[in-house]
Amino acid sequence: MTGAADADRTPGAADPTTARAAASHAGVRAIVTGGASGIGAAVVAALQQRGATVAALDLQPATAAGVVSVTCDVGDDASVRAAVATAVDRLGGLDVLVNNAGIGAQGTVEDNPDDEWRRVYEVNVLGAVRVSRAALPHLRASGTASIVNTCSIAATAGLPQRALYSATKGAIAALTRAMAADHLREGVRVNAVNPGTADTPWVARLLSSADDPDAERAALEARQPHGRLVQADEVAEAVAYLTSPLARSTTGVDLAVDGGMQALRLRPA
Repeated sequence: MTGAADADRTPGAADPTTARAAASHAGVRAIVTGGASGIGAAVVAALQQRGATVAALDLQPATAAGVVSVTCDVGDDASVRAAVATAVDRLGGLDVLVNNAGIGAQGTVEDNPDDEWRRVYEVNVLGAVRVSRAALPHLRASGTASIVNTCSIAATAGLPQRALYSATKGAIAALTRAMAADHLREGVRVNAVNPGTADTPWVARLLSSADDPDAERAALEARQPHGRLVQADEVAEAVAYLTSPLARSTTGVDLAVDGGMQALRLRPA
């Protein structure tokens, strides 16, 4: 059935819904931590494509055209405060924060020493806390404020050899909900994106160190119902939705981008 709006549309004209989505972040000023590579770089690109001005905070310099590159160690509070202040000054304000910086860990609860537990928590959990704490005074001044935390399927499904990593991502999931409750009435939405196993540099390093990289990759792909690794740009699309001013009624959610790994139970092929 064709509606009146469709009937009146000029043949070949751009879909107004698509055009609106493409410009959804026009005027938006965003910070993305871990923005120099992997999922972070894909998020930077996705936000830029939608009209945002983006600062990438990372230990490594971001090379994407037009991005504001700021050196930042999320494990150090002084570095975080200086980097956020620099980014906000260069952006002219702040509307969006994407807490994406993180590191991985392998092993059961018996395998990782205390120092490694502290180090991974420092980056994955306290890193998001530090950056959010530094950004919130600026976000409160925005009319479209949004925070997105990169979580993981490891927060919602038990994965082998990921005890420490899973614990940090479980903390991020709980932190996201608490922050959403704390800051909703201040006009700041807080959500999380939960990728499945993604085709990122960290996963590539894991595969390269395996005894049989091809077999290990096949095993990782097989445990996701759609039969492949998640792509970084697919995660970035979810982040773009969650940070969009068009999604102003979405807060306190964790959006899975996992090929159905958490929710689906398919019969064997």
